Amino acid sequence: MNIIIPMAGRGSRLRPHTLSTPKPLLPIAGKSIVKRLVEDISEIVGGELNQIAFIIGDFGLDTEKMLLNVAKDVGAKGVICYQKEPLGTAHAIHCAKDLLVGPVVVAFADTLFRAKFKFDLTSDVAIWVKQVKDPNAYGVVKLDGDGRITDFVEKPESFVSDLAIIGIYYFKDGENLKRELQYLIENNIKKAREFQITDALENMRKDGLNMIPAEVDTWMDCGNKDILVKTNAQILEFVKDKEDLVSSDVILQSSKIIHPCYIGSGVKLINSIVGPHVSISSGVSLNNCKIRDSIIRENSELRDIQLRNSMIGQNAFVDGEFDSLNLGDFSRMEIKA
Repeated sequence: MNIIIPMAGRGSRLRPHTLSTPKPLLPIAGKSIVKRLVEDISEIVGGELNQIAFIIGDFGLDTEKMLLNVAKDVGAKGVICYQKEPLGTAHAIHCAKDLLVGPVVVAFADTLFRAKFKFDLTSDVAIWVKQVKDPNAYGVVKLDGDGRITDFVEKPESFVSDLAIIGIYYFKDGENLKRELQYLIENNIKKAREFQITDALENMRKDGLNMIPAEVDTWMDCGNKDILVKTNAQILEFVKDKEDLVSSDVILQSSKIIHPCYIGSGVKLINSIVGPHVSISSGVSLNNCKIRDSIIRENSELRDIQLRNSMIGQNAFVDGEFDSLNLGDFSRMEIKA
């Protein structure tokens, strides 16, 4: 089985953090979003993974090496593909057309999930969905009496279904998808100036392919700072009994950790209370701080502060009376007497 992960988007809603780090590489409980996504898909689909294609923009060689290691860690070969223009979801997938053979999973790298279902590898297409309270904000699938997908509706104004498409798809034969993507591109079939995967899916449905929903238990978005902090908390709860979340070399002086938290290598906690639901990357120093529900990235320093619902970038410095912050890399926030 191959996995295709489009991730070339700008991540503008997560600025300033995505100015220096592509959104799928931002950390969630000590691992990047894309690494957690790949691990979760690998676990639920089972079987042998062959290749994982990462469709990216100009992310740099260091990022590409990191992505290749993500694939290697689950026993697959990593492949880097490039989307040079933002021409839509269908175009992004088509950038990895050489991998659209045999069983394929397509997963957009801005969503995480938890699911207990056994994956059905016999259907032609499986579209992963989640029941939502406000379906008018999403693309949804409509089902017949046998539970098969009969229609795709984008942000329905009146109720037709509450099963929202979360952005992960299984194709029993990737060649079917490749043909439909090529048809859209060759015939310049666009919506809102972009090639859309839902158009390809609709054509496949009309051709008689059997499409079923695969409903997940939990769907976690990574769209903006507040949502990312919430997702970080959910992941910490999910993995607290499965992963070693606190590094053995953490320096703890007159401080307390309220679990679950992720605390990376070389972190110094002095006269501080951390948690719950805090992720602190390596090399961070906290002195006289109280932090909860936050993400703090590498080599930052915080002093004399109480924070919640915050995200602090790499190599940042914070000192003073703040409550909630969204601070980018190499930034400084200080209140002087």
